[in-house]
Amino acid sequence: MTRIGLLLAIVGLSATGCAVQEVVVGEETELVVAASSVNEALLLDVGIIEFDAGIPEDNRSEKTGVYEDIRLAEAKYIPYHLKTTLQSAGHWGAVRVIPSARAFTDIIVSGRIEKSDGEYIELEVTASDATGRHWFTRSYETQTGLTSYSERRDRRRDPYQKVFNDIANDLQVFVAALPAKQLQQTRQISELQFFADMSPVAFNGYLQNDDDGIVQILRLPAENDPSVDRMRQIRERDRLVVDTLNEHYANFYYGIAIPYRGWRKNARAESVKYRQTKRSAQIQALVGVVVLAGSTQIDTNSSSRNTRNIKNALQYQAMARGLNTVWAAINRNRDAGIHLDAIAELSESFGNEAAPMVVNVEGQERRLTGTAEAQYESWRRLLREIYEAETGFTQSIEVGAPARVPEPTG
Repeated sequence: MTRIGLLLAIVGLSATGCAVQEVVVGEETELVVAASSVNEALLLDVGIIEFDAGIPEDNRSEKTGVYEDIRLAEAKYIPYHLKTTLQSAGHWGAVRVIPSARAFTDIIVSGRIEKSDGEYIELEVTASDATGRHWFTRSYETQTGLTSYSERRDRRRDPYQKVFNDIANDLQVFVAALPAKQLQQTRQISELQFFADMSPVAFNGYLQNDDDGIVQILRLPAENDPSVDRMRQIRERDRLVVDTLNEHYANFYYGIAIPYRGWRKNARAESVKYRQTKRSAQIQALVGVVVLAGSTQIDTNSSSRNTRNIKNALQYQAMARGLNTVWAAINRNRDAGIHLDAIAELSESFGNEAAPMVVNVEGQERRLTGTAEAQYESWRRLLREIYEAETGFTQSIEVGAPARVPEPTG
């Protein structure tokens, strides 16, 4: 091919726009559901702690793509959706989002959001039990596809559902390998830990840590001990408060569902568009440079006036095309910056819509406000005051649950 022919081919290539399209199909994992009823005495309760939002120190959203309002909301949303997934699997007792590990339960699940931008999610999840035995720490990730946010999809499935199902399945595999005796002891240990926390003097000496730091049962209190029955009543009321705080998380979860879904859908579209635009801009910039370089090498010193005129016109056209291509690349990079601005604006809007709600827990004419953890700590102090004052629970303590936000239908 002659130099002129090659140049014309390059000019033609640059005129196509060098568009780069992506078609991604989101991965799926089937949730393992209990096939038959399980002995309830061997079902472990699960407590999921609010996740670490994974916000970098000195975070600059325009650089990291991490928007604090979004991450802080996701730190509550993700644990609650994991709760609903575990409940639907049927392998567990009560599954709750708990304000802290001080809400003694059989299994503790915690996590950290490593990445979440509507297109990709990556979580680091840790599971352990009341004995202090570490089950696992694993990373879970997936990429959403074009149909993950389709209006025709199953609305019960979150766009990140693969990750939630993977976590639930891994927990089920682990617990299924444990002997029945160990399951029973785990339940007993979490109960005795609550008793000892509430009344250290009365319930000291029932548990101890072995050389590996694993909690062992030294002895069990007598079943006919009236203090045991009383402590179990106290624990039931403590669980009632935790369940009430779960209504707080539920209100938050259902309240932000629609704007969060919209943010993720738009954030994914903007991220894909940004990546495609950037890639296309790089290709166009390269083509532009080649065209400019090639056009300057055309020999215009021909003896034929007609040939010289044609070559001069071609050189001008090629240089114009090269300059236009480079300018288009600059504009595309500028458009990419606008896409990031759109993501930031959506994040700010979402943060405003997802403001936390206040839960009122009524008992002893106390009002508990603040974060879920702060409310729970206030409740535990009140619980000890009641216990130490020997007023016990001769009168019922009523817990006022917040009004439930209707589940989104869209």
